[in-house]
Amino acid sequence: MKPMQPVRGTADLMPRQKSQMNIVLEKASLIASRYGFQDMETPIFEFTEVFSRPLGESSDVVAKETYSFEDRGGSSLTLRPEGTASVMRALISNGLTQSLPQKFFYAGPMFRYERPQKGRMRQFHQIGCEYIGSFNPLADAEVIGCAAQFLSELGVLHSCRLHLNSLGDGESRDTDRAALVAFLPHYKNELSSDSQRRLNENPLRILDSKADEDREILKNAPQLLAFLTTQAQQHFEQVTNALDKAGINWQLDINLVRGLDYYSHTAFEFITDELGSQGTVLGGGRYDGLSAMLGGPDIGAVGFAAGVERLALLIEQKQEFTYDIAVVITDDNAASDGFALAQNLRLQGLKTDIPMAPQLGKKLKRASLIGCKLSFIIGENEIKSDTIQVKVMTTGEQKQMEISQALSFAEKFLKHGLEGNLSE
Repeated sequence: MKPMQPVRGTADLMPRQKSQMNIVLEKASLIASRYGFQDMETPIFEFTEVFSRPLGESSDVVAKETYSFEDRGGSSLTLRPEGTASVMRALISNGLTQSLPQKFFYAGPMFRYERPQKGRMRQFHQIGCEYIGSFNPLADAEVIGCAAQFLSELGVLHSCRLHLNSLGDGESRDTDRAALVAFLPHYKNELSSDSQRRLNENPLRILDSKADEDREILKNAPQLLAFLTTQAQQHFEQVTNALDKAGINWQLDINLVRGLDYYSHTAFEFITDELGSQGTVLGGGRYDGLSAMLGGPDIGAVGFAAGVERLALLIEQKQEFTYDIAVVITDDNAASDGFALAQNLRLQGLKTDIPMAPQLGKKLKRASLIGCKLSFIIGENEIKSDTIQVKVMTTGEQKQMEISQALSFAEKFLKHGLEGNLSE
């Protein structure tokens, strides 16, 4: 029988990969808390309308990538393809629109049916921060600052560039849309098939195209910055001035357009060259229109999200799991006593393994391979004398001591590193 394999676009997170992802998650939660973002979590699936309404029926996410299904009650449900819409829905559902601003941090799996590639899977994990309830440009700067510090703490900021653009307010986008509608039909036959479809549905989405033929045409297309209202210009200037004062480097990217309907004003991405052509590791922006789309009040909001797997590929730190102590049992007559000793060590917070191998030498080799600092060797003779043999794994030094002293010695050894000096 052919061995079973994981579904295409999914991956088993084995210990090494999981430990690297844990580094990302722990750093993200830590930095988010410094900025006042509080942990929250939403359901993995929502009513389809939670995503189809704000993301736009014409968006690639809704049109091509969602995992949607009808449940037994006839409701259309969708596995969440992103976190922002769910967070905003939760804010409204839980009656928090009267207690603004709210700052949320979330982490969890997302689902998109897209072509699997390096760091991009159909089930992937995402972290995000959402600052909801403020129209102030400093909220934009604070979210970007949080993202930059997070990447810095991970040790990857040096390999990333912060791209920044303004999408403007509703009036700005309406004016630009009209200019695009006048410009793009001249190149309709040269546009990609997706962009030809978008030309009628939502021409602003063409600005987000990654197709080479579209990018070439867009070099001469009307730019959003040229149509910003005075208010939108002032908003963008306040954001960039704050970033400059804080020493956060950025570069203007006039082609940066977040591909979802609810974005406005600030859009940003941190981009690297170390992950191939799909180099965005973190992105976000302002989405003042999202609450109203979901039946809530007109409130300002800004946030970012990042793929955990992609960030894990970038980090240099490898977090290996190691043990503190091995309890090496030399004969069957000592099995229950050895187990009791190991269990007591674990209850005291020490990572303890009982190597399972047919020979003493192989047991000690296993203890060394899994990073044990000490081995407590126990057999029938040690039980009769209420002693154990203590071996320092890095030096090979070995000493007999009373079993009642084992725990206190281990704690002292591991805390102060009395390596090679068992007389201490």
